[in-house]
Amino acid sequence: MAQGAAIFGCEGLELTPREAAFFREANPWGFILFARNIDNPQQVARLTSSLREAVGRDAPVLIDQEGGRVQRMRAPHWREWLPPLEQLTAAGDLGTRALWLRYRIIADELRAVGIDVNCAPTCDIAGPLTHPFLQNRCFGTKPEVVIDAARASAEGLLAGGVLPIIKHIPGHGRATADSHKNLPVVEATHAELSASDFAPFKALADLPMGMTAHIRFTALDDAPATQSARMIGLIRDEIGFDGLLMTDDISMEALSGDLTSRTRASLAAGCDLVLHCNGELPEMEAIVAEAGQMGQAAQIRADRALALRKPPETIDIAALEAELGACR
Repeated sequence: MAQGAAIFGCEGLELTPREAAFFREANPWGFILFARNIDNPQQVARLTSSLREAVGRDAPVLIDQEGGRVQRMRAPHWREWLPPLEQLTAAGDLGTRALWLRYRIIADELRAVGIDVNCAPTCDIAGPLTHPFLQNRCFGTKPEVVIDAARASAEGLLAGGVLPIIKHIPGHGRATADSHKNLPVVEATHAELSASDFAPFKALADLPMGMTAHIRFTALDDAPATQSARMIGLIRDEIGFDGLLMTDDISMEALSGDLTSRTRASLAAGCDLVLHCNGELPEMEAIVAEAGQMGQAAQIRADRALALRKPPETIDIAALEAELGACR
């Protein structure tokens, strides 16, 4: 059965019969979990299993588990993590090793409850005016630092059997507005963006999955990158990313219009998938009606990404934790 061009959330800790029936019919490519879906390891494992049972296949299950403010699985059942920027700063010269260890351990936590995709690493470059919602989620202020840190993070996840998603492509660091609430507008020149903001994404273009930025780059287009054919073309051609490309959450207020028009514009621009996070069923029904099934090129990218989702090798978690502790 063809897969729908969407990733959806669900409402609570358990899948309702109505949600299960909807997912069975819509067959979204994958699912995403948030704090509202998380209680304890046994419950999360049941939920991820129920989501996959609803579509009758080993569908990917995503989560945002960056560390710091953006981590959906928290104590007492899971580890608490420093914000990425603080982790890297605290580790000093051992920063890239610390990040590999950190995300290898995070991967172990995720796989244990049936989650196999992490919306990380953030490859945006922090600046003095970067909005606080993003600032310490970045790895640094220089492209070379961000590149090394993001690569180590992605490789730690992959080693643990979890697919990374690079975000927010082609770069969110210059944004001074929170895209959850408003559309950020960036006025840097194309040359400036190419030399800095785009650089980490170029360096990590071989990774399997990416998430767009809801930002308008005035030097390049009037539309937000998520809905701009020119910007998606730039992501594919100038940046060289040929992985599976999903929108950031389509319900964020950076985008205008209703969900149907947002979905239409994003897919028409060249995004492979629409990401919808709040779990509200009427909204998901509207998106499904507009999005339809994945295109052939998108399905090829999706299959290529999932082929990298391999069982992790057995590791000594206590030893990794001890090594990470020594990196501070």
